[in-house]
Amino acid sequence: MKGKTTMTIVIGLICIILTAVIFLQFKTISKIDVTALENMREIDLRNEITNWKTKYEEIEQELENTNLKIAEYEEKINSNRTASELLTNEVSRLKGIAGLRDVTGSGVVVTLSDNEYVSITAEDLIKLINELKLAGAEAISINDERVVYNSYIVNIGDNFIRMNGRKQGLGSPYVVKAIGDPTYLESGLSKKNYGYIDVQKSEGKTVTLTRKDNITIKKYEGNINF
Repeated sequence: MKGKTTMTIVIGLICIILTAVIFLQFKTISKIDVTALENMREIDLRNEITNWKTKYEEIEQELENTNLKIAEYEEKINSNRTASELLTNEVSRLKGIAGLRDVTGSGVVVTLSDNEYVSITAEDLIKLINELKLAGAEAISINDERVVYNSYIVNIGDNFIRMNGRKQGLGSPYVVKAIGDPTYLESGLSKKNYGYIDVQKSEGKTVTLTRKDNITIKKYEGNINF
């Protein structure tokens, strides 16, 4: 009886984490640059709408998969099979998504640097994070500070940025690591004329993008309250 109670609690925690992740994806997709949409050509707009439709379908599939996992947990608990092993593996995976453990994989590294004409702002980094999430990034860090579901970024002075409430500010260059499908991540940032990279460069900002096969993003060191 005690074992079933423990597993039920663990399942509840897993559901909370999955719900937070799905909510975060919807929140990211909802932040669309209206001005950029107005400047798109018709063919570009059609392609962009197709991309958004695909992303929504992926999220719906993720929700369906979540419901299937919950049903699987309940079945294994009721049948007294290897539920503990299944839950352990799933908790480990969700810890990676939530930022509670180190993760390694392929992806991209985007570097933004101040120059003699213009400085990188918190808004530049927030836009980049949203674009990476929209392109399917599974884990993101800025100067090795892990981005989690409730991360916030603000300017402090002209040349420093504070993230996650840390007393020590981040400074240029800002090295943003993202783990995910490198092709999706790169194409999501490199759309001609209105993509993140081209827009930043048109504003005189210094930004580079590199694909990497082996990126390590460290876990979040603070406390996460869901």
